[in-house]
Amino acid sequence: MNGDPGPGADYRPLILDETVPDEASVLAQLRKSPMIRIVDLRDVLRAELGKVHNPPDDLGGPETDRWVYYPWRRTLTGLPGERTYRAIRLDRNRNKVTRAEQRRLAGLAVGVVGQSVGHAIAHTLAMEGSCGLLRLADFDDIELSNLNRVPGNVFDIGVNKSIVTARRIAELDPYLPVEVYTAGVDEHTVDEFLHGLSIVVEECDSLDVKFAVRQGARRHRLPLLMDTSDRGLFDVERYDLEPERPPFHGLLGPTTAADLRGLSTKEKAPHVMRILDPKELSARMAASLVEIDETVTTWPQLAGDVQLGAAIVATAVRRIGLGYKLSSGRTRIDLERGLDGLAEPEPEELIWEEEPDTVAAPPGPAWVNVLECAQRAPSGGNTQPWQLRMEHDAMRIDLASNRSSALDIGYRGSAVAIGAALHNARAAAAAHGILGDHHLIEDDTTALTVLLEFGTGSDPLLARDYPAALMRDTNRKLGTGEPLGDAVLAGLATAAAAEGGAVHAITGRPELSEAAVLIGESDRIRHLTPRLHQEMYGELRWPGEDLRTGIDVRGMELAPDEQAKLRIGGRADVMARLHEWSGGAALGEYSRDRVLSSSALVAVTLPCRPGPYGASLTDYAVAGAALQRVWLEAGRRGLAVQPVSPVFLYARHPDELIAISPDFADTLTSLQGRFLDLLGVPGHEIMALVLRLSYAAAATVRSRRLPVPGAGDRS
Repeated sequence: MNGDPGPGADYRPLILDETVPDEASVLAQLRKSPMIRIVDLRDVLRAELGKVHNPPDDLGGPETDRWVYYPWRRTLTGLPGERTYRAIRLDRNRNKVTRAEQRRLAGLAVGVVGQSVGHAIAHTLAMEGSCGLLRLADFDDIELSNLNRVPGNVFDIGVNKSIVTARRIAELDPYLPVEVYTAGVDEHTVDEFLHGLSIVVEECDSLDVKFAVRQGARRHRLPLLMDTSDRGLFDVERYDLEPERPPFHGLLGPTTAADLRGLSTKEKAPHVMRILDPKELSARMAASLVEIDETVTTWPQLAGDVQLGAAIVATAVRRIGLGYKLSSGRTRIDLERGLDGLAEPEPEELIWEEEPDTVAAPPGPAWVNVLECAQRAPSGGNTQPWQLRMEHDAMRIDLASNRSSALDIGYRGSAVAIGAALHNARAAAAAHGILGDHHLIEDDTTALTVLLEFGTGSDPLLARDYPAALMRDTNRKLGTGEPLGDAVLAGLATAAAAEGGAVHAITGRPELSEAAVLIGESDRIRHLTPRLHQEMYGELRWPGEDLRTGIDVRGMELAPDEQAKLRIGGRADVMARLHEWSGGAALGEYSRDRVLSSSALVAVTLPCRPGPYGASLTDYAVAGAALQRVWLEAGRRGLAVQPVSPVFLYARHPDELIAISPDFADTLTSLQGRFLDLLGVPGHEIMALVLRLSYAAAATVRSRRLPVPGAGDRS
């Protein structure tokens, strides 16, 4: 500190460790004095530490506690040690500033020249923990007229401004080092002031000092920040990146510090106007400048403008300290203009006009009904990854590769959907007495094609599925958790066996709880993997959008809090942050809650032929037919059905898990192994889908479908 601060100018607290003999002696003397107030906050603050989620593990215990004496308050305070104190005080910064970022910012040393606007800036930096040292300069004392914007009080009048700032910061954080220059700075002392700083903030009134600080910042290669409390004017001069940059962005031309020294208010005016640009001043500020020395004493400043400037500067300091982009230049953050733009917010409610939902067989030729029923088959994200058409006396289903996704590895999910569509078509054909043979063909052109010939046959077992296929829906409502009877599981197994498939079910609460954790973690990975996230939210359909593909958001059966989470979950920038922080556990809550409310979790599987990837698309299509039989049987037995398949469902090789999510491949490998073990799925079986079965209220809506060529647009 330079200059003589005078009597009663203490600004640093005395930090005492009672385990150190000399400090214990001082502490004992303080405790004896009847003039000193003693406040022990240690127990209160340690109780608060207990509420902090995931506190740092290097805080230390009671041995780090300290007693802090504030001489200007005549108060002795017991506090936890520095790390504990900061962990509690800065906990609410997370995760606008992460702990790692907080540690990085603690390496900054920031100098603030001028302690009117500078007071608010320095205090804000201290509150945010955005530096590890503050150096303050101002030669002036607090006057009553300063208290319209400096958050002091009558007891500060006559005290040096930098000391008032330092005391306020010490009462906020006694552990933060603060240095004061009570004589201010000038061209002779500016280098001493700037030495060792990371950033300098210039908020003084003297033009020659402003110039000298900039020249010094150029020599020391420091970024310089300045807020001007009018219409949010903010300047950045990156002398650390551009050491030859002219002061004030070159607005003063060849002017030097000597040219600016000792000027009267009127003589300063031309230079000030060149810096501030009179065209951009607020009308009130510009008019007030005309009245200086006439009806007003000096230029006006409001506390709100000063606080806004502190927020702007603090944000800029964080950007510099954390290595984010902050270029030299000027900007305005104009609150008045922002308030001029007030507008009514648009409500975002999931409200549609009610639409008829036809579930009965539509009138028309039998072949049209067959195509309509095939179109009602389930598919991932309701993408309907097929093309249906009549070909002579047969219905043809081709795999539509353009409707695939990252989770549809090798078109296996699409093949499952086509198998389900084939089963629907056969059920409709059987019910109409036109059932014939069917063929599954794999080739390089369409990947998978199905032909269902029309004949004169029927099949009572298949025909029984026709009305069920028309009524089938996905029900995502929470279940009651009521157990399934053995007869229900046996019926599902019989349905799968009709296509050569099998059912692996878990019904116990511990097993369902474990499955909920695994599926929830899978959902977290899906959110945090950019392509998977984009595709997942691309499936959702909102009010006013085309509902013939994708998932009608009403069908998500969202509670009000889940609606809010869905809006946040759709933001890619938010997911990127959560990925960066290794966070996002709550992203799996939707699926976890629904699995926990279930009666059973069922994997529909099919034995596959040996091979490097274990199965052909034909195998997956057959598995899809088994899946559809199980789904329809569950519906007949009054069960709500929802697919809850994890992202690794169709992965058969480690390379495929890497392709799905490179950053989470190892985690997915572990999840997949645990999930298959939990369900008891052997390695030689492929999974068509995993279904959540529950007893629940009816679904709100049923998914619509694209029109079938030649059959019109029927939902």
